Amino acid sequence: MEKSDALAAFLERSPYIRFLGMTAALEGEVLTARLPFRKRLIGNPMIPALHGGVIGAFMEMTALAQLAVAEPSRRMPKTIDVTIEYLRPGKPQDLFARADLRKVGRRIANVHVEAWQESPETPVAALRGHFLLRAD
Repeated sequence: MEKSDALAAFLERSPYIRFLGMTAALEGEVLTARLPFRKRLIGNPMIPALHGGVIGAFMEMTALAQLAVAEPSRRMPKTIDVTIEYLRPGKPQDLFARADLRKVGRRIANVHVEAWQESPETPVAALRGHFLLRAD
């Protein structure tokens, strides 16, 4: 299966990804995910800032998308645990993310994701996660 086909299949398989409006694109081996801004994603209207749960879920889906592209022959990985660092408020604008597969073993993958808005050098949040890999 081609990597672009694996990515498209992953994005279509998840109703939550469709609800968020998340998209992703491959440039060579690099996957960049995009969460288009929508008013319903605001968690604190006083600031206004994106909801932390939306940011966390977006980063988790980015990690899973990267694993789907890197390991297209495997079934959907299961999340074991994630740790999220919220570094600054998410402004009411598009959010982007990239995942770095730190280690992909036979059963467990360790993934780091950073999300940003204006520049990748100033991340809004970061995720570290462990995922259980399952063979077909």
